[in-house]
Amino acid sequence: MSKKKEKTGINKNLTSYADEEFSKYMRRAFLSSAGYDKEDLARPVVGIVDTSSDYNTCHRQMPEMVSAVKRGVLEAGGIPFAFPTISLNEILTHPTTMLYRNLLAMETEEMITAQPMDAVVLIGGCDKTVPAQMMAAISANIPSVVVVAGSMMTGYWRGERLGACTDCRRMWARYRAGELSKAEIEEVEGSLVFTGGTCMVMGTASTMACMAETLGMMLPGGASPPHASGDRLKNCVASGRAAVGMIGKKVRPKDILTRGSFLNAITVLMALSGSTNTVIHLTAVAKRAGIDLKLSDFDEISRKVPVLVDCKPVGKGYMEDFHHAGGLPTLLRELKPHLDLKAKTITGRSLGYMLKKVEGPGSWQSTIRNLDDPLYMNRDFGAISVLTGSLAPDGAVIKAAAADPKFLRHRGPAVVFDTPEDAQRRIDDPRLKITPDHVMVLKNAGPIGSLGMPEAGSLPIPKYLSEKGVKDMVRVSDGRMSGTSYGAVVLHVSPETAVGGPIALVENGDMVELDVGKRIINIEVGDDELKGRREKFVPPKSPERGWKRLFVTHVQQAHLGCDLDFL
Repeated sequence: MSKKKEKTGINKNLTSYADEEFSKYMRRAFLSSAGYDKEDLARPVVGIVDTSSDYNTCHRQMPEMVSAVKRGVLEAGGIPFAFPTISLNEILTHPTTMLYRNLLAMETEEMITAQPMDAVVLIGGCDKTVPAQMMAAISANIPSVVVVAGSMMTGYWRGERLGACTDCRRMWARYRAGELSKAEIEEVEGSLVFTGGTCMVMGTASTMACMAETLGMMLPGGASPPHASGDRLKNCVASGRAAVGMIGKKVRPKDILTRGSFLNAITVLMALSGSTNTVIHLTAVAKRAGIDLKLSDFDEISRKVPVLVDCKPVGKGYMEDFHHAGGLPTLLRELKPHLDLKAKTITGRSLGYMLKKVEGPGSWQSTIRNLDDPLYMNRDFGAISVLTGSLAPDGAVIKAAAADPKFLRHRGPAVVFDTPEDAQRRIDDPRLKITPDHVMVLKNAGPIGSLGMPEAGSLPIPKYLSEKGVKDMVRVSDGRMSGTSYGAVVLHVSPETAVGGPIALVENGDMVELDVGKRIINIEVGDDELKGRREKFVPPKSPERGWKRLFVTHVQQAHLGCDLDFL
């Protein structure tokens, strides 16, 4: 029995009228009204995911990017169809975009499989769009090219170079400490976000762009061009051409992604000292590809791979510096001894082949370091370290490279905040008598407890301590922090408070032990006492309807990637 030929072009994914030829006839009729003729409709179709929105300043120039991708598609003989999806913007979304990452992944997958397209170009950028789009592309499994908005350009204030959002946090901390006046912080406010684009430090957006390129789902060199640059538009045009060229070849996501691909991505994550959010996103993306990444994979690689990129929040530079130093291809060239060079890419070539003509870091720059002269290397800690213990049986993470080293081994009494809102109300109250030796513990900031695991884990230093010059303290939570943040912050504690994890049982005064070298985070409370506290635990009430109810009913814990269990 012969295999039924797959439909292509405008005849793919036909509308169901119980009459296939009528469905084709109706498509031609309606597309005729949009000016498409028979020659147009004989071409392969490339869908273009457009996440532009007035709410999303990071994607400000996306209409220009969509036009550039269309040009590339047309040049290669295809026909482009752009379509909108949810646009997740970090700053104007309540309570957090992480609540909607899986919704965007679902919507994008469904639209790819519901509409006619032979390949798709996914244009994202702001933090959660890229992981969501990769998750969708893998599940839909058609030829896919990831394109990102690119980072902002830096601004200046009184001669000081500034960029969102590490400098946002640093300057706000100075304001809370009384080092900047109200007039000065208002001046800074107008200088931090100089252009459209994503944060120009190694936050989540920049890190995930580098992950997409390392995984082979983006054209080489596509992660680093700034949003406002001609290089960004050239990447868009090339991506449109590439999408047409991929049609009919074995370069679908599930064709190219292997365990080696993801171990390469973790290697790059550590060399970048990238965002801790990437641990969650990369785990979720891998699971969509049928690959079981574990926290132990991250920790094992963190012990071997040094930080090579001088970029905030760990270093001093910005993404435009990384781009001008050669971007990800140059970094990958230096990391060759640690990489699986047989890993495939959407170009149809292996990673090793793609790196043959790439030069290593030049001596004329210091943004991308050599393996024998890293920015940071401590095998006891690693860039991102994974912790376990009585407080986090299923794991937690800390960005050790961005913490004050004196806090990487610490024992102190807990001061507990029950919710992010509780912390906001009370953290500056001198009556709490918080000292730098305390461990601030934030509960109910996890995926269920705070509807999406907000970036609340990097609690501010109490104002009365920051005014005395205190810059860092140990903070522990089941929430996340922005990739632009820094400090001795233990995150993603799993299981979370809302499902009765040990963090739910912590009380004021309990001794908390953190030893990053030994990879432990413990609560020093006896089993009998914890058993008694557990008997009093009451889980939070679930939302009554809609996406939020679906989310809390099916979301997995942080160490599993926070995807929905049925996806």
